Amino acid sequence: MFVNRKNERARLERALADEKPQLIVVYGRRRCGKSTLLREVLPQNSIYFSADMREKPLQIMALANQIGEMIPGFSKPVYPDWESLLNSLNRNLQKRITLCLDEFPYLVKNSPELPSVIQRIIDEKGHENYNLILCGSSQQMMYGLAIDGSSPLYGRSDEIIRVKPMNIHHLREYLQIPSMEVIAEYGIWGGVPRYWELRKQSVHFEDAVRRHLLDQNGVLYEEPERLFSDEMRTSVQAFSVLSLIGAGCHRMSEIAGRLGKPATQLSRLLGFLNDLGYIRREIPFGESIRSTKKSLYKIDDPFLNFYFTFLLPNKSRLDFGLTDLVWDDIAGQYDGYLSLLWEDLCRNCVPFLEVEGTRFNPAERWWGNGLDGKPMELDIVAESTDHKILLIGEAKWSERISPKEINASLNQKWLNLPFKKPRKVVKAVFSKVPAGIPHPELKQFGPEEVVTRYA
Repeated sequence: MFVNRKNERARLERALADEKPQLIVVYGRRRCGKSTLLREVLPQNSIYFSADMREKPLQIMALANQIGEMIPGFSKPVYPDWESLLNSLNRNLQKRITLCLDEFPYLVKNSPELPSVIQRIIDEKGHENYNLILCGSSQQMMYGLAIDGSSPLYGRSDEIIRVKPMNIHHLREYLQIPSMEVIAEYGIWGGVPRYWELRKQSVHFEDAVRRHLLDQNGVLYEEPERLFSDEMRTSVQAFSVLSLIGAGCHRMSEIAGRLGKPATQLSRLLGFLNDLGYIRREIPFGESIRSTKKSLYKIDDPFLNFYFTFLLPNKSRLDFGLTDLVWDDIAGQYDGYLSLLWEDLCRNCVPFLEVEGTRFNPAERWWGNGLDGKPMELDIVAESTDHKILLIGEAKWSERISPKEINASLNQKWLNLPFKKPRKVVKAVFSKVPAGIPHPELKQFGPEEVVTRYA
């Protein structure tokens, strides 16, 4: 079942229909469906080649053999390098086709000269008869090869498409389940389509988690190790950083102290993990990202968050086959884990809501000292797009809530906010279950609205 990717698909189809030969770069995290997307979009007269770890001459031979299925006799000559193969392909074509080189970083690893070869071909208009798609899962390498200003291919791409994990409402569409259930599912599988496929192989949620994550032979048992080894040379340090964040270290000073390193040595790695979407830097609403000293680092990917929260601390027990004990521990803590995910989902849906005819900018959390000098925090704070209204809210994952008490609490916090300014306030509660009789001063949103509006 192919879900979403409408924008990516439209951009690819539009590019491939262009009169000018195209250079298209597609990249993104592994298992996010890049290859599936390309196979959905590629015209019938296309050559799709998935590279591997073989040496350069064997890769050239393999691609020549694949081209030979379209162009009889193409594989008979021995091509000494990539330039001779690509130039020969252009000469032998009678009409334009599309050549897709998937797992492009594997080719570059054994042929570092390949990006410069492609640059020369493009500059000399040596690919008039084929579009070229370069695709890869190593986001760091793909960025360095095609997007970074120092790259040979910089400025030559006609399309650059980053395929990101999908959102929660697409998971609901895929699994065909109610909003409450999809929140629990999203807390583990996140937005990665391959994980969704694995989930769908089992009838029950628990069976899927046991089979793919808790069993030491499960497909996803060592997924983060593979993810980081594909992505970066500093994979050990990245794995260590996420393990510490998962264990509750959210400040750079804490993380650095546990690693025995100066905090200045971590800023680049944390920035890179943030760019990849694995972590996020959280600052209080209204603070300057450049000057604030209140930054917290959180794992931003649900799958990795689940892994580093529950699986890594229990690896020894899982290696001994104590799956039942680990599952019982997870089941006992999972509702609390989902309450934090619920807060994230509620904040993320705010820009897609319309409250009293008003739209709001992205929401953030706020924490700090109130006007009375005492610490307090708000789950959700967002400013209207016209800067005239402030939305403040709470995200409640409890089965029982009191709108009256929440409204009174928000009123008290509003009066105590140090940044409130003279503007209108809208108060909201995002609740796991319907709150009963609506409170006249409190806007209420439930899982159905949060999941469907999260885009």
